[in-house]
Amino acid sequence: MSGEVAGGEMSNRGRWLLIALLFAGTALNYVDRQVLALLKPTLEAEFGWSDQDFAHIGSVFQLSAAGALLFVGWFVDRFGVRLAYGVAVAVWSVAGMGHAAAASVGQFVMARSVLAVAESVNTPAAVKAAATYLPLKQRSLGLGLVNTAPNIGAILTPLLIPPLALAFGWKSAFLLTGALGFVWLALWVAGTRKLVPVTVAAPSRLDGNWGVLLRDPRSWAVIGAKALTDCVWWFVLFWSTDFLVKTFGLTQAQVGVPTAIIFTMAALGAISSGFLFPLLLGRGLSVNAARKTSMAIYAVLILPIPLAISAGSATAAALIIGLALFAHQGFSTNIFGLAADVVPTARVASVMAAGGIAGNLTGTGIIELTGWCLDNGIGYWPMFAIAAGAYLAALLFIHLVLPVITPVGE
Repeated sequence: MSGEVAGGEMSNRGRWLLIALLFAGTALNYVDRQVLALLKPTLEAEFGWSDQDFAHIGSVFQLSAAGALLFVGWFVDRFGVRLAYGVAVAVWSVAGMGHAAAASVGQFVMARSVLAVAESVNTPAAVKAAATYLPLKQRSLGLGLVNTAPNIGAILTPLLIPPLALAFGWKSAFLLTGALGFVWLALWVAGTRKLVPVTVAAPSRLDGNWGVLLRDPRSWAVIGAKALTDCVWWFVLFWSTDFLVKTFGLTQAQVGVPTAIIFTMAALGAISSGFLFPLLLGRGLSVNAARKTSMAIYAVLILPIPLAISAGSATAAALIIGLALFAHQGFSTNIFGLAADVVPTARVASVMAAGGIAGNLTGTGIIELTGWCLDNGIGYWPMFAIAAGAYLAALLFIHLVLPVITPVGE
């Protein structure tokens, strides 16, 4: 790996520093991408945006990220984790700060596109860093913390950004969050100088070719499930602030707490899945039955989400949407588990990248649909209806494609 020296042992302190940096980098990734959604009421008033304009800005992010995912693996493998991750954070920090200089939809679109391309490096780089530098026991913990970080970022952002924007103006929010990336970058450069790989893997490659991947029903089980469910995450991440403001008349200062409630519950959902699946296995269920039962439980939990529209208060609506994201994160963790169960190891990264592309594309669709529905007086109900049925549809799709989940090697 470029810029990385093999051999020797890395201190336990160094490993914990690496885990902390991966956690902080991933949290910042979600802080930067959520700022725009939280400031929508302010930016809408200042620039006269329509809901469709806002949707277009969100769609550009999804499409740019989807396109970038085709090349991110090569970029990280070619230049090494230290350099690739550092460059990505520097670029997305500049792009985040660049939002403060934007004065039109086109300029916001440009800043958003660059932000998306750079931020798409985060997950592949973080996972590869953990796999390269952490021993097996610490690797599981490190990856578990990294998977929780997006929710932490989504919890902190609504609590910090609206008060900051009200006190110092909306531009300060973009400037501060972008500047935090450079603080992280300085720590990354200093803290990873003495990293020593515990494994030095050959450059990743697809086992066969894309034709082999796309002919395999195991690949489609993951890709289809991601396509059907990721759109719900992007819908909530991008539009929940606007929904709370318009439905309950919240001000910019008031929207932070209910938004934090939503993503706190999402974090709990990610944690819960780590206990539920092993519990079902421990009760004697097969991998097939345990995985699908776990998914079914989460799919049922999301069904009440349309009730948020008629909730009596913003807090009640936040709890209902939070339950849905709790279920989403639990279901999503099971999709990752399904990929690890059935996809040959050499293909897992490629299958997950394909799933990420599919999820970003359906995310684009639901973001655009929301803007169109709002501009045409239809409201939010179509998107909430889609969210309610998406997970049962995904489970049915998985079952049709893989009637029996058989772990690789069995």
